[in-house]
Order: sequence, then structure tokens, then C-alpha cells
Amino acid sequence: MLCARLTNAHIVTMDPDHPTARELGIWQGRIVGLDDDVAGLPARRVVDLDGATVLPGFIDSHVHMVWAGLKAQAPSVAPSRRVDDILKVVADAVAARPRGGWVTLADYDQRELDRPLTAKELDAVSDGRKVYLGHISGHACLVNTSILDLLPPHIAGSDGFLAEEDMGAVLQLRPPHSLGEMAGAIEHTARVCRSEGVTGVVEAGVGSELFSHSPIEAAAYQLAHESGRLPVRVQLMVAADALRAVDAAREDTTTRAFGLGLRTGFGDGRLSLGAMKVFTDGGMMARTAALTDPYVGSDSNGQLQMDADRLKDTIVAGHRAGWQLAVHAIGDRAVDVALDGLEAAQRGRPRPDARHRVEHAGLVRPDQLRRFAELGITAVVQPSFLRYFGDDYATIMGAERAPWMYRGRGFLDHGVRLVGSSDRPVANGAPLRAIQFMVERASASGAVIGPEEGIDVDAALRAYTTDAAYACHWEDSAGSITPGKRADLAVLGDDPRQVDPSRIGDIEVVRTFLEGEEAESASAS
Repeated sequence: MLCARLTNAHIVTMDPDHPTARELGIWQGRIVGLDDDVAGLPARRVVDLDGATVLPGFIDSHVHMVWAGLKAQAPSVAPSRRVDDILKVVADAVAARPRGGWVTLADYDQRELDRPLTAKELDAVSDGRKVYLGHISGHACLVNTSILDLLPPHIAGSDGFLAEEDMGAVLQLRPPHSLGEMAGAIEHTARVCRSEGVTGVVEAGVGSELFSHSPIEAAAYQLAHESGRLPVRVQLMVAADALRAVDAAREDTTTRAFGLGLRTGFGDGRLSLGAMKVFTDGGMMARTAALTDPYVGSDSNGQLQMDADRLKDTIVAGHRAGWQLAVHAIGDRAVDVALDGLEAAQRGRPRPDARHRVEHAGLVRPDQLRRFAELGITAVVQPSFLRYFGDDYATIMGAERAPWMYRGRGFLDHGVRLVGSSDRPVANGAPLRAIQFMVERASASGAVIGPEEGIDVDAALRAYTTDAAYACHWEDSAGSITPGKRADLAVLGDDPRQVDPSRIGDIEVVRTFLEGEEAESASAS
């Protein structure tokens, strides 16, 4: 007897061997058949979907679950155009916290303000607290003098706005969050994901000295899993700075390792290890993405996180130790560093199925597309960045470079596997909205940025299903509605391929199934 049979559905399988179906059967969390193979079979539960569209559960291949959950609980200073408005929010937050403690707020964005906000202005409303305003990008912060006084002199001499490694120095001072707090944040984010039709995510970096919320952050995912608070499948990236030098046997070619030598592929089911993450640069919002040519109106080219040779050495060492690599590279100079390192790694020790990834690929020159293809690198992009930040990004890149941002068609035409993601909480994480933006490439103002990089809806759906599963080494169990794979399903109020592209983001997610277990979306409950 089947555990469940879904009937009267418009099933878009993403499987070219059986593109559509009307009915599917589920047994012990797996899809056992479609249409005639299951029609009429007895089932404990028969679900009539009344013509709703069923797609494979979406995979969000780059998220920050703890950060997103904690941010949702923190007071936000957005949207703010005036410094005085931010100071009022800070004052209210300070009043709710004990003296001497830390007060953390979210969504600071210096680009939108009437004047620069400084540490001294924060001091006026801090009342003995250490005040930390997290930047919307995740690559910077604004802090008051109570925090600056704890930092080395070369940092403490700033006006309170700190980026990249200087921000990391602040985070090293902040008391770590408890496992309980982090597990709660993970559950919150996972439930939001599930409500949007997402059944699998990749946590984009645990163990980072720059962005970590605790030195034992990964244990929070295990706690969430063990306590039944992980309603999506999670693959953890491990930050490269969590690796430590080891003296392994020479034939093992491993010079750096994580924990007991664990690497990509460890674990199964709801929680497993994915790629090793290497940060090469910062972000465009903080103006720290590393560019070949300066930002428009500036002498700055951004910055690499460390010397290019050290980055290359880290990439090669991770590859030789057997890791899949996920290299954060936003600016085109950083992309060069990433590609150079990955090329050297494969040349020194070929691993054809390593499935290395470049995360963000925010600015990719035409000449770099060929190298992506030759090296077999997957591009993991964030389409929503064009929507929410595209006007600003286009301005600082200029007319020639703006069309190179968060490419779509350019990658596909060169045979590069394209995967979509959100980078939540930096931007809205809903996959259907991102799919719309991959097609339209329209910013919030309506400006179309690089229209030639737009892709069709089928290609955008693949970026969140079949190609995303491949990038996670999940293609044997997820990404398409195929017998034998997990019954991870998103039930939608309409077919994204049949509506006007401008309506895709508004399609209702009616239900989400994870291994046949149903959870109604937030909008349906």
C-alpha cells in the first residue's frame, strides 16, 4: 500500500523522459511511480490537488540560516533616510538591554542616509552599552566607541564603519550565541524557506572567523536536527579558515583538514557536509568586491580578503584534500583569482567530478565565461540582487560593466551550469521571485540591466531544481520528480511556464512536501 497518492495535479517533473504527469505515488518518503504506474493503487492517504501545479521542491544553494533567523529577531534600522531616525531606533533598543551589554541591530545601509552616521553619534544614545549595527550586506558594520576602544589602534581610529576583517575583529569580541539561540534561528529560517516551496538549502559557511556566530556553530544544526526543528534538508559549507594544518600520510595529499578529516559528502539525510568555502573578496554594497578597474566615481578597486597567492594556496590545498570548493568571488578581479586557483588545483591533481563552484559571480567579464566552461565550474548567482540592489550596482559599475552582473544567458551559452540562490537574509529568498528576475532582469526602478542576459522560464526553473541538485551532489535523490527520488515537492497555485513572467513571483505556494511529509505554506495556513 502506498503511503500517499497525489491526484488531479499538473505535475512538471523536470525529467525529460517523462516531462508531465497527473498523478504520483509515495512510499516511505520516495516517489514510486507516476500516472498509470500508480493509478488506482491503494494508499493510506489520497490527496486531490484540484489541478494545482507540482514541481520538485526548490533548492536554495546559498543561504545563511543562523544569520537570517537572528536578524529576524533583531531591531531593524531600515528603511531609514535620516540619521536621526536611526538614532531613535537605537535609543529604543538600548533601553531594552542591560548596561554594559551588547545591543545588536540590523539593516544598516550608509548609501541611503542624509549624512554619514558616526561612532560618536551612536555614543550619544548608547547609555553604557556596546552598540553594533549590522550592515545589510553582511560585509560591514557600524559600532560605537565602547567597541572601538576594545580594538587595535589602527582600527579604533576609524569613524565606526568597519568592513571585512575589521568587522571580523569586532565579531571576535562579541559573546557567542548559545546553541539554543542558534537552533531557534535555524528553525525560523527553515520554516520560512519551507513556506516558499524550498525543501533543500546550502548553508554558506560555518566555522568562519569572519562571520561565525559561535565557534561551535555547526553543533546548532545538529541540535536542530535531533530535536525535530529542521523542516528542510541542509548541506553545510565549511569555511576554509576552520581548516587546520595536519601532517597526514604523503599519499593522502592532505595538508589541511577539518575536525577528524571530515570533508564533502559526510552525513546524509537532513544534514550533511558540502563544500569548503573560500572568501576571496567582499561585496558591492560595502564597496569591497575586488574589481579590475575602479568603482565609478572612486579610486577604489575594492579588496581581496588576503594576498592572491595565499588564496590560490588555500584553494589548491582544499582541492587536494578532497573537498568540493565554493569560492566566494563577486568582483571580476576576485573571479580571476578564483579561476586561477581552481585551474592550478585541477592541473596538479585532476578530479573531473569535483563540481567546484563560484559563489555570486557578481561581475564576470566576457573573457572569463570561457574559463568557467573549460574548468567545469558551476556559477551560483543571486538573481534577486539585480532586483533589490541593481540600480545602485549599475551606477557603480558603469554602462559597460553593468550587463556583466549576475549573468544568465552568457553562462548558459558557454555551457556553464547555472544555479540560483538567495544569499538570504541579504535579499528576499523566495525562489519564484528570483526565477522571475532571472527572466526579466528588471531592477526595482524598472530598469532592465543587461537584457541579453535574460533566460527563459524553463532554464530558470532548472537553476532551482535539477542544476541545483547537481551542484549539491544530490542529483540521484532530488531535483526532479522521478521514481526513486525523494518526494520533495512544491505545490503551486499556477504554472510558472504558463503565466506572464511579471506574475511568477506572485504565484502562491500552496503546500510543500519533504519526503512526502506535508507542511502548508505560511500563506495557506
